[in-house]
Amino acid sequence: MAFSCLVLDCDGVILESVPVKTRAFARVAEPFGAEAVDRLVMYHKIHGGVSRYTKFEWLYREMLGREISREELAELGRRYADIAFEELCRCEVVPGVVSVLTRWRGQVPIYVCSGAPHEELQLVLERHGLHRYFTGIYGSPPAKTALLRDILLRAGVEPADAVMVGDSVTDLDAAETVGTLFYGRGEELKGGRFPWGEDLTGLNQWLESL
Repeated sequence: MAFSCLVLDCDGVILESVPVKTRAFARVAEPFGAEAVDRLVMYHKIHGGVSRYTKFEWLYREMLGREISREELAELGRRYADIAFEELCRCEVVPGVVSVLTRWRGQVPIYVCSGAPHEELQLVLERHGLHRYFTGIYGSPPAKTALLRDILLRAGVEPADAVMVGDSVTDLDAAETVGTLFYGRGEELKGGRFPWGEDLTGLNQWLESL
């Protein structure tokens, strides 16, 4: 079968930005103590692709035993962005991704589906000069599964005719729930029952085989 839509996560799929974000979460948690740092970083690693705000809400419930206020949530978001943004704009792209974008641009619609805040995602990809490859760039909210479903509705594409490329269980769960094909990247997804690569250098060959 041929595919008619390509959807990519950003962190760990387009940009080598996962370590940047891990360091930012650790910095944000520092005022709450060493245990908070360790637990938030672990939660972040397990729940890649989940909104940072969901992770901050979890931090307050687990470490402080209460819900975070809207003001506190906004402040942690600002602190995180201050720490991470410039480094995100300088980080490397994932090997093979530019070849993929160049090969399929104009052939099928290409979208970004990310757990990062929408406005920040747009700015970071613009700073990397990658925004021009995409039909649409979409970040949170909503959560990944709802976002992927919305993208396919916008594109007018049946899920079975779309490919989702991700590096986390969150990405895989979204693809399986919505019903798209899936290509995994990175150690977290190694050994699954789907095509996989250390990076994206093998993605074009697999896409051409569909």
